[in-house]
Amino acid sequence: MPSDVVRVIYRKYDGSAHRDYPARRLAEDDLGVWLGVTEGTASVYHGRPSVEQIPFVLLVPHHAWWTGMFNPPPRTSEVYCDIATPARWEGDDTVHLVDLDLDVVRRRSTGLVELRDEDEFAEHRARFGYPDDVVAQAQAAAAKLLTALGDGTEPFASAYRKWLALVV
Repeated sequence: MPSDVVRVIYRKYDGSAHRDYPARRLAEDDLGVWLGVTEGTASVYHGRPSVEQIPFVLLVPHHAWWTGMFNPPPRTSEVYCDIATPARWEGDDTVHLVDLDLDVVRRRSTGLVELRDEDEFAEHRARFGYPDDVVAQAQAAAAKLLTALGDGTEPFASAYRKWLALVV
């Protein structure tokens, strides 16, 4: 039986710490593994201790180059997708991801979908030596998400709401 608590570890391509936090396994379906993080959860952000101020649900897809974070108000981003390498699971209780800088975000108030951190992606591509296939996968994932977050594709339309209700 899978663990109720999953440690989520994001690193940058050079192996440096990015994010690290515990999450509660909510469900697993054809979309991926749904994880819930409550307000007050101790976490690490860029190697420094932190505390989550707003709860969220994280979808870790089975074989995609992204993760999706679904947020309640007052967070201004309703959906925040990190472009990342496909998840590497260590047993049932730890998931490893490499953050590839690009983010696709849908704003709550306007529904605007935007690509963020292209400058960081270009900088890290040169500094860390992202291979061409990693660059191509990251860019393809971002392009797909730019469309999906705006056109009603699940899980970005409403599928996440039942899971978000469990952590708010």
